[in-house]
Amino acid sequence: MEFSSFMIMSVSGASYMFSLYSRDIKSVLGYDQSTLNFLSFFKDLGSNIGIISGLINEVTPPWVVLTIGGVLNFFGYFIIWLAVARKIAKPQVWNMCLYIFIGANSHCSTNTGVIVTSVKNFPGTRGIVIGLLSGYLGLSAAIITQIYYAFYGNDSKFLILLMAWLPTAVTFVFLPVIRHHRGVQQPNDSKAFYNFLYTTLVLAGFLMVVIILQKSFTFTKSEYYITTSLMLLLLILPLAVVMVEEKKIWKRKQEHINSENPLKALNITTEMPNLEKSTQAPQKQASCWKSMFRPPSRGDDYTILQALFSLDMVILFLATICGLGGTLTVSNNLSQIGTSLGYSAHSITTFVSLMAIWIYMGKIVQGVVSEIIIAKFKVPRPMIFTLILVLPCAGYLLIAFDVPNGLYAASIIIGFCFGANWPLLFTIISELFGLKFYSTLYNVGSVASPIGSYLFSVRLAGYLYDKEATRQMAALGLKRRPGEELNCNGSECYKMAFIIITAVSLFGALVSLILVLRTREFYKGDIYKKFREEARTAEAEFCPTQNKNGQTAAYEG
Repeated sequence: MEFSSFMIMSVSGASYMFSLYSRDIKSVLGYDQSTLNFLSFFKDLGSNIGIISGLINEVTPPWVVLTIGGVLNFFGYFIIWLAVARKIAKPQVWNMCLYIFIGANSHCSTNTGVIVTSVKNFPGTRGIVIGLLSGYLGLSAAIITQIYYAFYGNDSKFLILLMAWLPTAVTFVFLPVIRHHRGVQQPNDSKAFYNFLYTTLVLAGFLMVVIILQKSFTFTKSEYYITTSLMLLLLILPLAVVMVEEKKIWKRKQEHINSENPLKALNITTEMPNLEKSTQAPQKQASCWKSMFRPPSRGDDYTILQALFSLDMVILFLATICGLGGTLTVSNNLSQIGTSLGYSAHSITTFVSLMAIWIYMGKIVQGVVSEIIIAKFKVPRPMIFTLILVLPCAGYLLIAFDVPNGLYAASIIIGFCFGANWPLLFTIISELFGLKFYSTLYNVGSVASPIGSYLFSVRLAGYLYDKEATRQMAALGLKRRPGEELNCNGSECYKMAFIIITAVSLFGALVSLILVLRTREFYKGDIYKKFREEARTAEAEFCPTQNKNGQTAAYEG
């Protein structure tokens, strides 16, 4: 199943590519920066308002939300392509906001169907699992860009068309394999996921080299075909890991078939916990309203209302708004930032690809490093989250003060932190509030993103950009005509916005430190002990059944 998950996530990052096609929207439809940022806000809103997807996924198989996501993706981006290609009449701004909201909302369905299912299948390695899947999502912008060059050349309008049909096609091919498995976590699951990690690092390294070469040299159509073909071969490399793991699982099945006494002993121990749970369950039942403000211990399964009204969730939510708001502002406005600071169009494309690579690195590194730090040093995961809120401030200041070639370093720093933010947030939610209602709580945490995007990208950066652009036009004795795009040049366009964003990010880090203090005792314990015990119990029940009907493990696909 994990291979199929990787394939779906590797083409599901259309929401990260707004800066690549936003110039076409701005020029063709005659938008000013505030209107463009308002459009990007609806993109962020759509890609993060997934509570409905979460509720649907609580009661249906994963293929349902994946199908919904595929349909939404094609409809939303295809209509946008028709508008930008002038194949339909110019839509009203609210129409475009609706279309991009629909297209981006597919991101929620994909994440819910793939990531939540994988975390529930492999709860003991959730940090690495979320990091890997989010990493493929981060790489997807660079992957789609390479496919776009091979298919359509440099006509960025067709990038929107590719974003419409490619993710939908890949999702429909692999969605039958994405499902919950009753199979238990194997002892070498972590090793398998580290092997998956190595294959993705090879892919990321290849993409980095290709991006640098494409910046240095002009590629022909045939050369784009060659690099894209090599990229696709590396993309399916995890299939080799799947084959090795399937062979190991087959051998393990044979060992279970040939050993009877251990299974009998295990079967004896599986009944009592279930009986205890069934006898204690009626005593624990209570009205959800009465228990709303009496949550269980951290790590146990919270109800949705208990989690929403938890102080831990409020702190995490506020810190995320402060942190993600700034990184999203850079991601959504990277093209306009580069143009205002005098970078070429080719350099701006390079920034977007570099940011995609480093978004991937952030997702991967935090997944692996945070697991090691927590296991060895018992450092609270919110402490790592706090550091990730502080680090991008260096990138914001590079942009604010227009350091020569500083946008290269800024795109790397901010991309890394933006990538690390998401899996850290989702892992912390799963650890503090349990997995029972994770489909919904996962999407509740995502709501912080569009709030931050609206406050910092639309109300702050967009407003100050247009104000400076209007001042520059007035200084030249010019007046903007209706429907004419509004452009700003120079470091003053974004200077004050990113100074303010830096201050807010530091405030978010201080808020996050409160969560560090509140959870330090929780992380000193064995936070995954419960899942190892459940795995042993499930193995006792699962192995005899497996011997009879030959169920396959969750790596298949």
